[in-house]
Amino acid sequence: MMKGIRIILCALAVLQLLFCTGCEKKALLYDSSGTQKAEVSEEAFQTEPLETRENGNPAEAQEPGLICVYVCGEVKAPGVYELPASSRIGEAVEAAGGMTEEAADTFLNLAGHMTDGQKIEVPSREDAKALEEQQEQQESGLVNLNTAAKEQLMTLTGIGESKAEDILNYREQNGGFRTKEDLMQIPGIKERVFEKIKDQITV
Repeated sequence: MMKGIRIILCALAVLQLLFCTGCEKKALLYDSSGTQKAEVSEEAFQTEPLETRENGNPAEAQEPGLICVYVCGEVKAPGVYELPASSRIGEAVEAAGGMTEEAADTFLNLAGHMTDGQKIEVPSREDAKALEEQQEQQESGLVNLNTAAKEQLMTLTGIGESKAEDILNYREQNGGFRTKEDLMQIPGIKERVFEKIKDQITV
């Protein structure tokens, strides 16, 4: 009989906790004999996400951390800089003292975002021009006699490893090719070979 009463009392306490509504929600706790032990606010049973309890805001609302970026090239104070993760490339350049007079100030997208460990190199106007020309040549599929590596030269019709090395030596000794026809000054590359590759090369 007593066991049944205890079960009923426990059930009533649970129901009171779950369904009681009003100005202040409380639960009555009973011991095994049915005697009331304490009155506990319902708030004590409520939980909230760990991130909210610790910070007051959801985790995704936290402020971003810091990143380290390496700024070099045509800047006044090259080096590694620590910046907020939301910073733009322009802010990194400013942190490095700004650009020098020789810098290609429109080459980089200064509004671009950065990632941790990123290298940001500001090229000179001369370097920027060469990079743009190289990109155009790559897009056109032409091989530049003045910038191509040996492997690229070997993709030309009739040009093997030996002739590719001769082209590199000529380029180094003469300061480069002024015209495509200069290629025929290299022993072993005459008009017949030149005719086969003239539409594949540029200077």
